Amino acid sequence: MTETTPAASPPPRQRSAEETSPVEEFTTSAPSNGGGTWSGLRPLLLRLHFYAGILIGPFLLVAAVTGLLYTATPQIESVAYRHELKVTPHGEQKPLTAQVDAAREAIPGGRLVSVTRGAGDSDTTRVTFDVKGLPEGCTQTAFVDPYDAKVLGTLRTFGEWLPVRSWFDGLHRTLNLGDFGRNYSEIAASWLWVEVLGGLALWLGAPRSRERLRKLFVPRRGPKGRGRTLSWHGAVGLWVSIGFLGLSATGLTWSAHAGANIGKIQDSLGGATPSVSSDLGHGTHGGSTGADSGGASADATAAKVDLDEAVRIARSEGLRGKLVISPPADTRSAYVVRENTRHWPEQQDSIAIDPATGKVTDKLLFDDFPVLAKLTRWGIDAHMGLLFGLANQIVLALIAVALIGMLFWGYRMWWLRRPTRASGTRLGRAPARGAWRRVPGGVMAPLVVVAAVLAYHLPLFGLPLVCFLLGDLAVAQARRRACERAEARAETPKETAR
Repeated sequence: MTETTPAASPPPRQRSAEETSPVEEFTTSAPSNGGGTWSGLRPLLLRLHFYAGILIGPFLLVAAVTGLLYTATPQIESVAYRHELKVTPHGEQKPLTAQVDAAREAIPGGRLVSVTRGAGDSDTTRVTFDVKGLPEGCTQTAFVDPYDAKVLGTLRTFGEWLPVRSWFDGLHRTLNLGDFGRNYSEIAASWLWVEVLGGLALWLGAPRSRERLRKLFVPRRGPKGRGRTLSWHGAVGLWVSIGFLGLSATGLTWSAHAGANIGKIQDSLGGATPSVSSDLGHGTHGGSTGADSGGASADATAAKVDLDEAVRIARSEGLRGKLVISPPADTRSAYVVRENTRHWPEQQDSIAIDPATGKVTDKLLFDDFPVLAKLTRWGIDAHMGLLFGLANQIVLALIAVALIGMLFWGYRMWWLRRPTRASGTRLGRAPARGAWRRVPGGVMAPLVVVAAVLAYHLPLFGLPLVCFLLGDLAVAQARRRACERAEARAETPKETAR
């Protein structure tokens, strides 16, 4: 029996520089430094950045698009509800008690929650009621002309948001799916900072000559291809990284699962947001206000101190701008008057007033808030486009557009990485496996501990991470078995030939 000689395989085709994958550029543009910490850690970051980008990308895209739509809601509301929000000043303003009486006729059977006195002469007065049958968290608000006490209209409100902003806010936070929908935005916020920090490490850690250092900040202008796409992805991400991290941090503070854990940590550090006490028997901060009690059972007009007197006392105590007056919840509660100016500089002072005597029983200044509470307030208002007005909205819109662009470039790099000579439709290749084995033990152990702690406090970071690992192991096992079967089939003809 003659021995067959296998045919020589053709030499591999050399790829041009333009065909080199952007992901490969991160790992092969310079020789490794002999197994140092960064050379071992980089492939692991690369693999995590890749999988998180592919699988978490859709959540980030939805958050970016809905957030972009939300940035325009103040202007939409100012046009859509101009009749309810603005009036032409004419004569003297009517007492607030008369305006509340008119609002009661327009919304019969409701429990008075708050009265909002506008900051300007052309602003209407908002009288808000808790009405049975409304969805949780929603109220019914009457908009009253302060000069003739006529009700200009009533709208369903969510906190201080009117219907348009309430709908877009719900779309961004929950896709208007209720509590279940909050998981999507929490996944996006839990992973955005991971993607940003991992991408920054890879971009800044890529070897460059001094002449090419400016490429860190300026995207490449050359012909289209992987290199140019990577350049835009990295440079734009570097410029907008602070904005991404800010949105991630502030988004997590009011998320369902992570937000509760962050709140506990903040409380333990003495950074809880205080509130003025409406309890006439206690003058300490931290009590609940009349608005928090779910509505006022006592009629504010029957108190010796009426709404207008409460406003006068608040002004004498230094409160200014838009004022929200919460009437006493019962005979043991006080009026609570608080500022609600959420642009810079914030005005969030509040006082409690005894309705029988007019005495200020408690006072809380925003200047006295703990630093963490102030940072939380500023961060949330900046996230919502309130802190710096129109400029804040424009910055948020640019960040949202940048995130959409980052995702587009990321998916494009994945598409360009696909095998072009294979038959059929193929997806792009993932970075090489086994990256974790290159990480020194002294670095890997702390990473595992940190990841475990973060996964505990950010469950929608930890759960997808576990899914990534299990899915990767499953795919590796399936491919290993496929290779073993292929090798077994390849051995069979050789045995026959012998």
